[in-house]
Amino acid sequence: MVNFTFSMAELETFLLIVVRVTCFMFAAPFFGMNDTPRRVKIGLGVLISVVIYRTIPVGEFEYNTVLGYSVLVLKEAITGILIGYSAAICEAILNFAGHLVDMEIGLSMVSMFDPVSRQQVTISGSYYHYVVMLMMLISGLYQFLLGALTESFRLIPLTKAIFNSEKILSSMAVFLVDYVTIGFRLCLPVFAAMILLNSILGVLAKVSPQLNMFAIGIQTKILLGLAVLFLTVGMLPGASAMILGEIRKMVTVFVEALA
Repeated sequence: MVNFTFSMAELETFLLIVVRVTCFMFAAPFFGMNDTPRRVKIGLGVLISVVIYRTIPVGEFEYNTVLGYSVLVLKEAITGILIGYSAAICEAILNFAGHLVDMEIGLSMVSMFDPVSRQQVTISGSYYHYVVMLMMLISGLYQFLLGALTESFRLIPLTKAIFNSEKILSSMAVFLVDYVTIGFRLCLPVFAAMILLNSILGVLAKVSPQLNMFAIGIQTKILLGLAVLFLTVGMLPGASAMILGEIRKMVTVFVEALA
């Protein structure tokens, strides 16, 4: 028979850890996918919280009323959400690159419902998202996220988070620059191919004005765009490395802004 006892202070401390961990898992990529049952997320969050509670020393905290403890719970929830969100926003780079590709090859009006994000996404955006996410998982994305969550309790002790709005806003400004830069680097081969194709179609329109270059260009752009996507599959491991590096950078900056 198992006889396990604990004090009320230990329970309150454990609940604060559970709040930060579960909020992180609901906001972070891979762990926060909408097709994962919520019971699984909560169960995994509680299991990780038990491990963290047993391995990481937790400092003391004080409060006087139930409202005071509620404020501490809210503070830990915001901390977990911000750390998870710092990694989740990097996924938007893939959708941005896919949207630009579809605009160039003529598939911008073709969208589908993504059951993971529950949003309307383009074909190329969904393609980039799933392939690059799979490569990042193989590269150890989940290990980094769990390691970052664990280290956050060392760098940001319970109830000791400081929300530095200036650092968070400055990090978001830096991220927007990387957002556009990495997005354009992903779709650069398609852009170059489309510029070359438009130049050829322009010359042909001058040489043979009787040909309907608009009708020819629509079909040619789709075929050429799909061919370029197929030929540049070997670039996706490098793209996944860039996205993973951006995730590491943003998580580190957000944790430093909260410490």
